[in-house]
Amino acid sequence: MSTVTTKKAAATAPAPAAAAAPAGEGRIGLRANLRHIGALSRRNVLQIKADPESMFDVLLMPIIFTLLFVFVFGGAISGKGNQDLYVNYVVPGLMAMMGMNIAMGVGSGVNDDFKKGVMDRFRSMPIARSSVLLAKIIVELGRMMVAIAILLAVGFLLGLSIKTSVLHLLMAIGLSAVFGASLMWIFMLLGLALPTAQAVQGIAMLVLMPLEFGSSVFAPTSTMPDWLQAFTDWNPLSNLADAARGLINGGPVAHSVWMVLGWSLAITVVTMPLAVRKFRDKT
Repeated sequence: MSTVTTKKAAATAPAPAAAAAPAGEGRIGLRANLRHIGALSRRNVLQIKADPESMFDVLLMPIIFTLLFVFVFGGAISGKGNQDLYVNYVVPGLMAMMGMNIAMGVGSGVNDDFKKGVMDRFRSMPIARSSVLLAKIIVELGRMMVAIAILLAVGFLLGLSIKTSVLHLLMAIGLSAVFGASLMWIFMLLGLALPTAQAVQGIAMLVLMPLEFGSSVFAPTSTMPDWLQAFTDWNPLSNLADAARGLINGGPVAHSVWMVLGWSLAITVVTMPLAVRKFRDKT
């Protein structure tokens, strides 16, 4: 009788814990996912607070770039003594460039976190893999907004004027943020795929230099050769600069805005799943 009871109890006993699904493999609800993103975003902000030097690029880059381009190129493009005219041209373009430069640092940061073992710790936790990367993007977008605020403040001191409205200015900032977020997925993918942070920076510079200088960010494209103008017409950074310039100074913006949104959507759709998969599978 005792033997039968023992066998029956063993048959109805729950499966051992080892048979349970590994942490992080189960489906995670939207509310829990948002909570994880919030907690990880807070972690990233606290990391910046503990290392305030990491904000130097955001605080100084807009000031240096604005002063450099206005007083070096402003006179040559708008005429000596007319730098204030160039301010209204270049500051919207620099808004577009801020996202690219900050996105480059995202890839290096992700690569460095893997080297330190931080990402391995996150992957062992029961959280969505995408939440780690989304939290990184949210904080970097915050850094980007700080950079744009400083850029606009310097621009106003140098003579920048909003010829449309504050709403149009906010639309230009929002468009820059959308495109900047899409670029962050590219550089996070590079940070996950390449072996070192130096390699990420090297590849990033090869991408950034043609996009930045082969665009309308710093100078009108009308004097460029035809083949280069054809490139600038499709260059998303050039379209973003033109859109921001039109929103701030007035003028047609529909084509440029749709081009930027199309590029942003295409980049995100392609690179976001690849980055999440690489994050999950990286050894």
